[in-house]
Amino acid sequence: MAEEKKDNLITVNIDGQDLQVPPGTNMVEAVKMLGKEVPHYCYHPKLSIAGNCRMCLVEMGMPGKDRATGEPMLNEDGTPKIMWMPGPAIACGTNAAPGMHIRTNSQKAIESRESVTEFLLINHPLDCPICDQAGECKLQEFSASHGRGYSRFVEEKNVKPKRTRLGPRVTLDDERCILCSRCIRFSQEVAKDDVLGFTDRGSYSTLTCFPGKELANNYSLNTVDICPVGALTSSDFRFKMRVWFLKETKSIDLESSVGCNTVVSSREGKVYRVTPRRNDEVNDTWMPDSGRELYKQIEAENRLSFSSVNGSETSAVEALKAAAEILKGEGVAIVGSGRNTVEEQFVLKQIADQVNAKGVYLVARYGDDDGILISKDRNPNVRGALATGLISDLPAEQLSVLASQIDSGEVSTVLATKEDLVAAGLSEEQLKKVKLVVIDTHASATTENADVVIAGLTQFEKSGSVINQQFRIQKFHKAVPGPVGSIDDLAALSAIQASLSGETCPSVVGTVWEKIAAEGSIFEGLSFKGIADTGVLLDGSAFSGLAFVEGKSLHFEPQVAEVAK
Repeated sequence: MAEEKKDNLITVNIDGQDLQVPPGTNMVEAVKMLGKEVPHYCYHPKLSIAGNCRMCLVEMGMPGKDRATGEPMLNEDGTPKIMWMPGPAIACGTNAAPGMHIRTNSQKAIESRESVTEFLLINHPLDCPICDQAGECKLQEFSASHGRGYSRFVEEKNVKPKRTRLGPRVTLDDERCILCSRCIRFSQEVAKDDVLGFTDRGSYSTLTCFPGKELANNYSLNTVDICPVGALTSSDFRFKMRVWFLKETKSIDLESSVGCNTVVSSREGKVYRVTPRRNDEVNDTWMPDSGRELYKQIEAENRLSFSSVNGSETSAVEALKAAAEILKGEGVAIVGSGRNTVEEQFVLKQIADQVNAKGVYLVARYGDDDGILISKDRNPNVRGALATGLISDLPAEQLSVLASQIDSGEVSTVLATKEDLVAAGLSEEQLKKVKLVVIDTHASATTENADVVIAGLTQFEKSGSVINQQFRIQKFHKAVPGPVGSIDDLAALSAIQASLSGETCPSVVGTVWEKIAAEGSIFEGLSFKGIADTGVLLDGSAFSGLAFVEGKSLHFEPQVAEVAK
């Protein structure tokens, strides 16, 4: 198959160097294959071609043919004679064709880029010192590397609207806009919410929303990500932090089973923003706005900052001892969570086996899907619970079976992780009938009725992995430390398991994976370190008979649809 693909390649020549590429390859991408760069603003690999900015001008030529005979024209040495176009061509609007020649560093190409840069800077304001885009601005970078280094413009700069509210999360500084139209194309092609456009002409052209509309869809902040010059800014992040001070940590959006790849930007233990990370198999370069807000749960008013036993604050160590003693009793049930990591679910399964649990439950969490990057299943890791054997069937939204077990006296002890049992259908009266151990991050009706509360960590404060709707296992990393009185959920569960079994239990993600991989399941041969940044696709065929609720999204086709065909 690899040889067949190789036979389909064509040869192009870039700056005197031959390169084999698939037919139709965009020349911006072809140049990247050689480790070079054609500067560009309007081109984006996941959007249609506009050719607005003209920054990617290159020289282009094709092998000549004799008009009379149709035969190839050859040089004296027998090589094809290249007929160069009289003017420069845009690389973004040029697709690879057999024999095509490109010059990215010729005198004509260099002069063209200098002229375009000078033109774009004519009316651009000199507010780099206060601009949020400073430090990751393509206009700054390309002005330095492809500009003349001086300006011949002596007239007054044109002034456009500033601090314009385009929507609840996006603020526009229009005088910075270079009219690349990335945001317009994204709204039309990806978000399917055509609300942006240009008005007026020439140097007065202005980006704006259509009358009576605003940029309010759940993907609006992606326009900020792809804006190359800082015209579109995040109202939440605006003026809060210089990007070169931020530490970037690879993470996952855990608001649904899609599992968008993200980057968490933090400084000195505080998260300032969450942005998408490119993964062409999952989310391309996009993510929902709602996922960017999740970091605010770190400092929420109801955040648990210490553990407690019988309502009294105590250390995590003492709370874990008390939890283990309670779980040594009879009639134990376990409520796991689709929000737990694969590693936590694996240890939770061991605890369930150790205490001979009367039942192991998860709570389903459903919402409307949008067909893009929000799925109907709002739990990020139900498939992880299935793969680890924690559960064998899809969970229900209400814990009605557990409720009947409590009422009948069959269950007298409950261990719950990351779930509010009251919201899942149990009454506070039922909770008072049992010994209750809770591991969670935020106070709830369940923690108020618990005998032991262990303060856990949010996803931003720990490392772990989850399995998305494609059965792709993806990992995320710790970005900031948790509150002083909290403990890693995996460490807490491992400590409980160690107390119950009397044996040492690994409590670090890497060492837990040694046991997970040894189980001979779909994880065989994997390690946490071995999971690529873009994830690893697992064999989920063993669960093909389950009626997963997700519908079609950006890179997912549900099994139900395949069967229907």
